[in-house]
Amino acid sequence: MRSTIKIAIIDDHLIFLKGLTMLLEQEEHFKVIYSCNTYSDLMRNLQSEIPDLLITDISMPQINGIELSKMIRKLYPTVKILIMSSYSNMVSTDDVDGYLLKDADSDVLIAGIKNMVWNDAKVFHKDFQPAAKYDFNKNIVSKREKEIISYIGKGFTTEEIAEKLYISKHTVETHRKNIFNKLQVNNIAALVKKSITLGLLDV
Repeated sequence: MRSTIKIAIIDDHLIFLKGLTMLLEQEEHFKVIYSCNTYSDLMRNLQSEIPDLLITDISMPQINGIELSKMIRKLYPTVKILIMSSYSNMVSTDDVDGYLLKDADSDVLIAGIKNMVWNDAKVFHKDFQPAAKYDFNKNIVSKREKEIISYIGKGFTTEEIAEKLYISKHTVETHRKNIFNKLQVNNIAALVKKSITLGLLDV
């Protein structure tokens, strides 16, 4: 008989956190031992009980899910890690055991959790590209693009950035287009948010 899967969840969006907790608790073989909306709560709970599986988001205020996954992997190597995110590609397959989108079908999620814990399998959404093909890390953008991201984050206009870097407005716009494509964003707010998540911008 299959053993009960102990699950811990961390997500700073309370509605999603509560909804996911309720969904998983309805499954016969699942037990959500704690759901947290802060990094501090998670670490405190981990000291008292270690789950079989941790579900985390990427973008969170105290620590991003990429760094959290790496840390959990070192501190609690037996814990399976599933990232549920709105971003389609953010990590390599070495960092986590699964990566599903937040709008994934509940059947896919439940089957994926069982597969990860019971069968020691890796579970990724169908459009996932591992980091070897498309690596979301600090090296994805060039040194010049990092400079432009920094100025954008500070609120500088295209004209001001061009003046600061002694380049043309057209060159700045070309860099901006390339940055947006690489980070898969379509507006400045999303660019700033993802840049902070990836450590390209300081907060």
